[in-house]
Amino acid sequence: MYEKKLVSIGSLKKGDTIIIDNAACKIMDVSISKPGKHGHAKINLTAVGLLDDKKRNIVMPGHDRVETPIVEKKTAQVLSIAGNTANVMDMETYETFDLDIPEELKADVAEGKSVLYWTLMGMKVMKQVK
Repeated sequence: MYEKKLVSIGSLKKGDTIIIDNAACKIMDVSISKPGKHGHAKINLTAVGLLDDKKRNIVMPGHDRVETPIVEKKTAQVLSIAGNTANVMDMETYETFDLDIPEELKADVAEGKSVLYWTLMGMKVMKQVK
């Protein structure tokens, strides 16, 4: 599958990552309601998908555990470009693979340049040109 870990939802804060509906998301807002007469404090999380920019919301008891993705940030060098895809080589392992070029980076990506990419949930995503 992919790398993930279980954490208590009460320990998460704004800026952390979480898996909601099988999508890696970055937490944008956390609000905690007070415990009621018979219950526990509820955590209300608002998060935005890292890959699809879709807004998601969950409400859970504060003691529940949730999955968080393990995001690896790595550097690669662009070897060649074909259309919207760049063939890149990892700077540590020298493995070569193809990455889709995001719309906002198309003007900056060129052969020989270094790019920052993330490995999360079994996918590799180009995030920045160095």
